[in-house]
Amino acid sequence: MNRKDFFICGLTGWCMEIVFTALGSLLRGNLMLTGQTSVWMFPIYGLAAFIRPISKKICHLPLLFRASLYASAIMIVEFLSGSFLRLFSICPWNYNGCPNNISGLVRLDYFPVWMAAGLIFEWILNDRKWVSTKIK
Repeated sequence: MNRKDFFICGLTGWCMEIVFTALGSLLRGNLMLTGQTSVWMFPIYGLAAFIRPISKKICHLPLLFRASLYASAIMIVEFLSGSFLRLFSICPWNYNGCPNNISGLVRLDYFPVWMAAGLIFEWILNDRKWVSTKIK
């Protein structure tokens, strides 16, 4: 993982989160499309830089399978980083009270969102090209 990829993934993650939360605010009737994130999210999203070397090793796998692997890894990182931040009472998200949550840190219903995010990171990190054209 190099610093440039870490920086690109951190910024990309921030932008995706702001758009995602803005769309959520629209669904709640907020026409201002207020999106939000936290500075703590930058290094967490930056870890997506590991997708580049992983994608080179799994490029022969079908797109949906790769997306599922990325989503699984992202959710593991979400759980671990959230658990760590919670130790200091600074975790910026809390899914308690939401359906399908694990310890208030991960929402299983967000799996398709993380699949898409993983593929976006793969696409960006591989010079905006899919590492494989296999779609099965």
